[in-house]
Order: sequence, then structure tokens, then C-alpha cells
Amino acid sequence: MVSQSLTESETKVVLNVQPESFFSFDPYHVALAVVGAIVILARWLPRLFSDREPASAPLMILFGAAAVLLIPDLPTLPDPRQTPRPWELLSELTVIIALFGAGMRIDKLKPWRRWRLTMRMLVIAMPLTILSITLLGVVMGGLTLAGAILLGAVLAPTDPVLAADVQVGPPQEGKEHPVRFTLTTEAGLNDGLAFPFVYLGLIVAAQGMNPGAWAFEWFFVDVLYRIGVGAVMGWAGGKLLGHILFTFPKGSILAETGSGVVALAGVLLCYGSTELIEGYGFIAVAVLGLTLRRVEVDHEFHRSLHDFSESIEHALTAILLVVLGTVLPMLFADLTWIHVVIALTLIFVIRPLSGWIGLLKTDLKNGDRAVVAIYGVRGIGSIYYLCYAGSHMEFINEAQLWSLVALVILLSTILHGFTVGWAMDRLTKDG
Repeated sequence: MVSQSLTESETKVVLNVQPESFFSFDPYHVALAVVGAIVILARWLPRLFSDREPASAPLMILFGAAAVLLIPDLPTLPDPRQTPRPWELLSELTVIIALFGAGMRIDKLKPWRRWRLTMRMLVIAMPLTILSITLLGVVMGGLTLAGAILLGAVLAPTDPVLAADVQVGPPQEGKEHPVRFTLTTEAGLNDGLAFPFVYLGLIVAAQGMNPGAWAFEWFFVDVLYRIGVGAVMGWAGGKLLGHILFTFPKGSILAETGSGVVALAGVLLCYGSTELIEGYGFIAVAVLGLTLRRVEVDHEFHRSLHDFSESIEHALTAILLVVLGTVLPMLFADLTWIHVVIALTLIFVIRPLSGWIGLLKTDLKNGDRAVVAIYGVRGIGSIYYLCYAGSHMEFINEAQLWSLVALVILLSTILHGFTVGWAMDRLTKDG
């Protein structure tokens, strides 16, 4: 017969698992409460002053910084300079979802001349931005050439996550003004197109400035092959996912369930499989969204899928911005006035001037051209690229790069976030 009483050792075990005090204030639970409070406050506070969609991104960063300074021992993600992997994974997932959503927003691809403005921003403005930042980083910032190239690649792409206010509306809503169309498609494609320049920075860091040794392979592998594979995989994935959702089995298609989980799983499948064959997954998921949107274009599932993915995107973005704020004091410890000058030059001179040059001799009015040139917010994509580079190679200027990129993200979200409503009002009034 088994005894019903506890032995002395068993009693000690039971007693040892009891909490030390009723209010233990577990740091992890404190962190969860703080993140929740910051997100709610950042979304709610602007509504006291305006009925616009709240410019919450900069507030989340600033409130996150305030929280870590005011609350002792507040847990956060590790220093991205020392442990980039968690930051890389979180930002990567956020960008993937955002790029797919950007592709899904485009109701009409034709007439093809609509893409001329986007192509100009990608082919002219983006390389000009990378070149200008690289020169500025070497001459003024004292960076190595590899570090300056990486800085240009990290800061050149505009962000699909934080630029929702300047993009086109959800599927089937219309309102695809040329300015919104250009900013949406630019943000959807330039994240993937920045990758060759990230690889270029890594190659120069490893092999030095000796183009004869690596230029051929870089151009044919990192530029042509990887971009081509990304585009083809995105197109094929969109066609396949479209058949799964809308065609087979007839009479009981998955789209009728209204669940976006399968489509979101298709995004992950497309991205992962593209990366496995060394293509650019960012390009693949953007093209996936564009292609899937062409299948059963009037079906209401497209709107449901967009809303589902957008909710995930917003949740991931909010968490990432808050935790970025919590490491901001640490990153700013290496900040100098040179970094401030470079950041302001990028936001107020390099991006606007490069965009203006890229859009010369187009039929855009000057005001519209200025909006496209100016409103290229930096954010989550820059975090991902810097983490990706940091996890593959240790850069001499890594601390400076993080300080500068963090400052650019903060300034960009502040300046663009609090002025974009005014700019879009003028756009609507003029257009």
C-alpha cells in the first residue's frame, strides 16, 4: 500500500517551489506590462491632439528609451552589436510580412508606364543615395570603405513597415495616386535590391578594394542571379498559392474560409525556399504579393488577407520599435556630432536630392515630386541589414554604424511621422 503522507525530503521540495513573496515582481512580467503600456500610450496619446492615424512609431522608440532609463533592471533584447541574431530574426520576419502586404496593396499593374517613376527611384535615386552615403561616411565619418558601403546599403532602402501613411490603400480600395503608387512599389522592391550592396560591403571587408578579384562573381551571382531567382520564385509562388486558395478543390476553395493563415504560410514557404536556393527572399515575397493579387482580383479574400497580415505586421513592428528604444541609450553612448551631421544630411539633402534627380523630366508636378523625394522613411529594414552584416562579419566601425543607423531611424520616424499627414493633405488637395 502506498503511503498517503509526504516524506521529509518531499516536503522540502514542495516548500521550495513556493514563491518567496506574494508580490515577486518578476522582471519578465514587468517587461511585458511596460511594452503593453508603451504601445497603448503611443497609439492613444496623439489622438488628444489630432484625429489622424497616430504617428506612434517615434513615440514607441522614445518611450522605450525612457522606460529603460527609469525602471531599474528592465529586461530587453541583448545588445545588437554583440548578439545580432535575435534582432535579425525579428526584423526579418517583420519586413517579410510588410513586403508581402505592399505587393498585395497594388490593385492595378497596368498601364506599365505607371512603373516608370518606380524604376527611376530604384535605378537612379537608390544608387545615388548609396554612393553619396558611402562618400560621406569615408570623408566625414572616418569609416573604412567597407563600413561606408555597408552604411549606404543599410540606409538607402525606404521602409515598407513604417511608411503606411504614404502608401496606397488596402486591396480594392483604389486611391492609387501616382505618388502613393511610387512610394509603395519603391518600398516593396528596394529592400531586396539593397542586398547586393550589403554583399559588396562584406566582400570589400574580406578581400579589400580589388575589383579584379571579385567584381565578376559579385555582379553575376549577387546581382543578376539572386535578383532573378527572387523574382521568378515570387511569381511562381504567387501562381501556385493562387491555385491553392482560389481554384482547387472546386466548390470548396480555401479562400471561402476567410482565414489568412494558409496564405501567410505560403509567404514563409516562398521566402524560405528562395533563400535556400540563394535568391533574394525579400524580392520574392514582394513579387508573391503582386502576383497573388492578380488571381481572382475581385474576390473579397484579398482584403481579408491584407488585413490579417497587416495586423501581424503592426504587432511585430510595435514590439521591435519599443525594444529598439530600450537599447537606444546604449547605442547612443558612441554618438558624436559627426553622426548627427551625417544623419541630417541624409534626411534633408541626400535622399531628397537623389529622389529629385531620379524624377527629372517626368510628368509629376513639382509638389508631387518633392513628396516622393522626401518621404522615404528609414526603419526596420535598416535594422535587419545591419544585423545580417554583423552576424556574418565583425566590422571595425560597427559601434559607429549602429549609433548612426539608430539616430537616422529615430530622426526619420520623428520628422516624417509628424509631417506626413500635412503632406498627404496637400497631395489630396492638389490631385
